[in-house]
Formats: sequence, structure tokens, C-alpha cells
Amino acid sequence: MVELSMDEKIALSNTRFEKSREMLSDSLTALRTGMFKTSINRSYYAVLHAARSLLILKGIDPVRHDTVKTMLSLHFIKPKLLPQDTIKIFKNLLSLRTDVDYGDFETVERNDAREAIKQAKLFLKQIQITRKKLLKELFY
Repeated sequence: MVELSMDEKIALSNTRFEKSREMLSDSLTALRTGMFKTSINRSYYAVLHAARSLLILKGIDPVRHDTVKTMLSLHFIKPKLLPQDTIKIFKNLLSLRTDVDYGDFETVERNDAREAIKQAKLFLKQIQITRKKLLKELFY
């Protein structure tokens, strides 16, 4: 757990969520310019930063990708604060990102990048809904 004041947690959460939106925008730009691997990479990072924006509100600040996945499952999926498909999206985009970043012969089509963006948009929407609920609970 991270020792931050509630105001610091909220500020960090907002910063991270804004970063996730920027990454999603970068993903769309990469798609439009035909950089499909980069688009998938940015879609994943949009999801990663969104997840971290939610976790910090509970004082959880993992750095490793697998730890973000584990903490999201433990603190939000298991207690049903987020839909089950949220973690599936995270795992899928992490796998795709790993393939395109480290695979030597990985090929990606426009539709693959489009699907990654679609999943990232849904993930960000679900995270934002949960962030808002959590912020309301913290203030009331």
C-alpha cells in the first residue's frame, strides 16, 4: 500500500486516467497511419494506465504489468466492482502487446488494431464508471 493522502491519490488517479485517454488517442492516430502494431501497443498502455488510475484510489500502486492484473482481479473483479470481461480485456491486450512488441515475425492487420481499440474503449468506460462510484464513496 502507498502512503498518500486522499487528495494525492485522487490527483494521481486523475493524471493516470488522462494518460490512458492520451494513449487511446495515440492508438487511433497509429491506426489511421497504418501503424497497426503501434496501435495495439498504445491500446494496451491505455488499459494499463486506466487500471492503475483505479488501483491508486485504494492505495495500491503496482509497477509490474502482471501485478496490475492480479491486483485488479483481487480488488475489483473478485468483489464484483468491475464486470468479469474487464480482466479478460486486460489479459487479451497484454498478450497482443507482448506479441507485437517482442515477436520477430508477428503480423497484424487493420482489423486487429481496430478490435484492440474497441476493447480499450470499453475497458476505459468500465474503469471510469467504477472510479466515479469509488470517488463518491470516498467523499460520502
